[in-house]
Amino acid sequence: MKSFRLLAVVVIFGLLLGACTPSAPQTPQETVPPATPKPIEPTATSVPEGLVSSVEDVRKATIQIEAQGTFMDPEFGTLYNVAGRGSGFIIDPSGIAVTNNHVVTGAALLKVFVAGESKPRNAKVLGVSECWDLAVIDIEGDGYPYMEFHKGDVNPGLEVYAAGFPLGDPEYTLTKGIVSKARASGEVSWASVDSVIEHDARIRPGNSGGPLVNAEGKVVGINYAGNDRYDYNFAIKGQDALSVIETLRSGKDFESIGINGQAVVSEDGSISGIWVASVKSGSPADKAGLQPGDILTRMEGLILATDGTYSDYCDILRSHQPEDTLSIEVLRFSTGEVLAGQLNGRALETSFSFANTLEDDVSGQGGSYDQFVTVTDNYSAIQVNIPSAWSEVDGSPWISDGDVIGASITAAANLDAFNNSFDESGVFFGVSDDIAKLGGYIQLLDVYRGSFKSSCEYGGRYDYKDSAYEGAYDVFKKCNGSQNVLVVLSARPQQYKTSMLITVMVNMTNDQDAAAFDEILRTFDVIGPLP
Repeated sequence: MKSFRLLAVVVIFGLLLGACTPSAPQTPQETVPPATPKPIEPTATSVPEGLVSSVEDVRKATIQIEAQGTFMDPEFGTLYNVAGRGSGFIIDPSGIAVTNNHVVTGAALLKVFVAGESKPRNAKVLGVSECWDLAVIDIEGDGYPYMEFHKGDVNPGLEVYAAGFPLGDPEYTLTKGIVSKARASGEVSWASVDSVIEHDARIRPGNSGGPLVNAEGKVVGINYAGNDRYDYNFAIKGQDALSVIETLRSGKDFESIGINGQAVVSEDGSISGIWVASVKSGSPADKAGLQPGDILTRMEGLILATDGTYSDYCDILRSHQPEDTLSIEVLRFSTGEVLAGQLNGRALETSFSFANTLEDDVSGQGGSYDQFVTVTDNYSAIQVNIPSAWSEVDGSPWISDGDVIGASITAAANLDAFNNSFDESGVFFGVSDDIAKLGGYIQLLDVYRGSFKSSCEYGGRYDYKDSAYEGAYDVFKKCNGSQNVLVVLSARPQQYKTSMLITVMVNMTNDQDAAAFDEILRTFDVIGPLP
């Protein structure tokens, strides 16, 4: 915490006493009292022209921003040529202003209303930060009133005012309150800030990006989140944001791939990720092929937003340089496709889909399972999504010749039938570091092929690769006269190629199972130490 600097001025008046030698008597002289010193007048502090110095003048430098464009909403779908509104504030006479990333990113056109003007001015985005939910824009023209940031401590009880244009109303609004918490959690579904200011100066949608100021009109924070139900109001602390704002002002993005997004989690928890509402043209996300409506589900093999926040997503960005190549996996919600690619590398392309490839090999009964659930083994070492209809789950360790060799999950509607016939749909998912010491995934597949070749028609071996694993899979059909398709996949982590081997074995008896296999491949993961 920065301390105030106390300036002290001490004025000392000395009395000069003189002595004289006695001589002939002198005529008494009139004593003249010493002159009374004049008080020192304080020097008036000059305020730079245009600088806001009172809460009453905050209105002059607070702006309303209208962002026009096409956005994809998870509830309402594609919204064409819509105009969303937020707030902001000017920090330089040249028209440099601060607002939120979610107010401006992906917009085709920005219109800015200054100091209650009815005619908008154009503006351009200089830089954005998704993780900080900050953006810096440049408004055409110059000579604007502007604001400075508060430089003191921010403690509970500090009187603050929230300025802006809530609910899209063109009428300027100012609300009053105090700081409730100096360091509240800043993890939300569209930003990840270590700590933020909580206050009770009420804000509403449309206040986003507007200033939180003190009684002198200095910016204490940037409003970015609120909760109508509980009347929570949050602002990014101005002093914490200064270095980010300077980076954005220089024309560089920070902790950003170029999306306007929101963390989402399905009701059953089977799908989570970053919903992409819009994409900034020319950004890494745009070059990779991300589109509005996509769900960014994995980055560098890590499943995103399982807690409904930006935390994991931003931690990955903070662990890499902006130009680093990062693997990503995307669920294209409109088509149901799973795509894999890279930021700053290979563009997105459709991942392998067993539902499409094997639709002619599995029998009748189309459609897909209504619900999936996430299951883990008994040691919380591995997890995978399976159809809820496969209600019998065995998470006991993977055992070979009486020894524990890894973690495993076996699931089916009837485990006994799955383990003893080819007529029951189900999955075996195992991970072993012991097997990895004996050979690679090709050797492991050869062992399985030797086991099934006498019972099944062999359909061939194919390469497999996703954002985190690489390997191969064998296809077997019509095992013991059944109308099944059995797929045995063996793979290893791309980054740690000798650490462990993955085995995924799925027996499919209908079209639903093929679609379920796509979900299994999308979600199988190692989440803890193996037994």
